[in-house]
Amino acid sequence: MTTVLTRTVARALFLPALVVAVAVLVKGYVAPGDGFAAGVIAALAVLLQVVVFGLEQVRRHLRLQFAPTIAFTGLGIGLAVGFVPALLGRPIMTHAPAPGDEVVHLGTLELLTAVLFDIGVFLLVLGFAVSAITMLARAHARRQG
Repeated sequence: MTTVLTRTVARALFLPALVVAVAVLVKGYVAPGDGFAAGVIAALAVLLQVVVFGLEQVRRHLRLQFAPTIAFTGLGIGLAVGFVPALLGRPIMTHAPAPGDEVVHLGTLELLTAVLFDIGVFLLVLGFAVSAITMLARAHARRQG
């Protein structure tokens, strides 16, 4: 059973949690590996919505059916970043640009292949976690009858 307070807090926390997830992902530009943490944070935001409002109401507002597609897209991006260098005769997971080369900037953000890899990890974790949340919520709803 949820109260007005829990529904209000859940609504109020959803977008800030997604903003924090994006901020953690952007921080990954300097410290690679934060795609995983960002995916977990975003998935927890979705989980809070499902726990408070129920799966059917959340499905009306969020396109949860695309979660497996998001996961496979993230997996594809991660694999591409990892194996494209091998096709070019370089070791697997060699990132571009190479040290000392010119880096493309988007504002103050540096665009590196490590960033693309983090985005792939983010999408993979988010898609998988939301798919798991959806499956568990459906199973729980069936058991409740």
